[in-house]
Amino acid sequence: MALSINPRVENIELSGIRKISNLLVNYPDAMNLTVGQPDFPTPALVKKAGLQAIMDNKTGYTHNAGLLELRQAASAFFTKKYGFAYDSKTEVIITAGASGGMDAVFRTILKEGDEIIVPAPIFAGYVPLITLTGAKIVYLDTTDTGFIPDPKRLEKLITPKTKAVVFSYPSNPTGVILPHDTMDELVAVLARHEVFVVSDEIYSENTFEGKHRSFGEYAELRNKLFLIHGLSKSHAMTGWRVGFLFGAAEWMKHTIKLHAHNTICVNAPAQHAAICALTECADAPAEMNKEYIVRRDFVYGRLTAMGLPTVKPNGAFYIFPSIKEFNKTSEQFALELLDKAGVAVVPGTAFTPLGEGYVRISYAYAYDQLEIAMDRLEKWVTDWRNNERHIVPNAPLI
Repeated sequence: MALSINPRVENIELSGIRKISNLLVNYPDAMNLTVGQPDFPTPALVKKAGLQAIMDNKTGYTHNAGLLELRQAASAFFTKKYGFAYDSKTEVIITAGASGGMDAVFRTILKEGDEIIVPAPIFAGYVPLITLTGAKIVYLDTTDTGFIPDPKRLEKLITPKTKAVVFSYPSNPTGVILPHDTMDELVAVLARHEVFVVSDEIYSENTFEGKHRSFGEYAELRNKLFLIHGLSKSHAMTGWRVGFLFGAAEWMKHTIKLHAHNTICVNAPAQHAAICALTECADAPAEMNKEYIVRRDFVYGRLTAMGLPTVKPNGAFYIFPSIKEFNKTSEQFALELLDKAGVAVVPGTAFTPLGEGYVRISYAYAYDQLEIAMDRLEKWVTDWRNNERHIVPNAPLI
């Protein structure tokens, strides 16, 4: 019998984000606006706590669910901010970033033939994890509703096969946040049906206008909700890989098994650093947000002045302009922009097929870089409009 691999693995692809960013080695002078990684350093006190843990030899295995002190700190942090409480002993798991929490949840609740509703465009990292379970993804199109999921459309998509609904707000890639009245309507729909709710709120602390409302605040969802969070974005700790997973004890007693067999535990020094992040550095996100807002306003203003239709983002650090006028796929647009203008953006199709016609720009970069990038983009757009409208639509780049 010939050697082979799992066909589900064979059929998934690498991140569309990385496809573009990996090309940058060939464009050393390009402005990179692809990766959603804060350009701020991890707070000094957090780094010190991690180093101290290493020096104190706190480098062995922890409890599979993570240090109890960290679980308590995580529960207390979100109780103080959003008012919901999870038992640190039975309802909190420290995961390898938010991605580790997603993987554990999907493998716990999904099986072959299940359906899971995913509002899109959305961070496409969910798609491979869901596909590997054998479940079917049902997209809820948000492209004509300002990237906000419509509650009536959601209810129409729910069938007897629907196992769960995924939310991710503030949104990657669009930067939109859920209006509170829309959340109330969505929760009313979800409460009427026996479906799990998976809410990835990794960007909650990067909310610029108004106050983030968590799905964890709704008592009627308490026994069907998995809430995913982490420190990667809020505290500039992407490489530390510390995430939080909250859920009802009756489900988490099973999810911990998936997490334990996959990861055993999150590395111990990072967990000690995370305690510091949630306690001594709880205000760090607000300081970073001041700069993100300045960058957001600059990039949004420039894109609008260029005539690129754009929904103004109120969270995360992404913006998702339409490029439909250019008669190119989003991948063609991104490749040509990189090659001709030296600006790297992410094709919208990296965020499910419903992202076609858009590109994602990350403004988690220094202001001077954003200025150069917007100048180059504007010149390229102007030149195309003035000189290149005669190009055959969807013509090959080479």
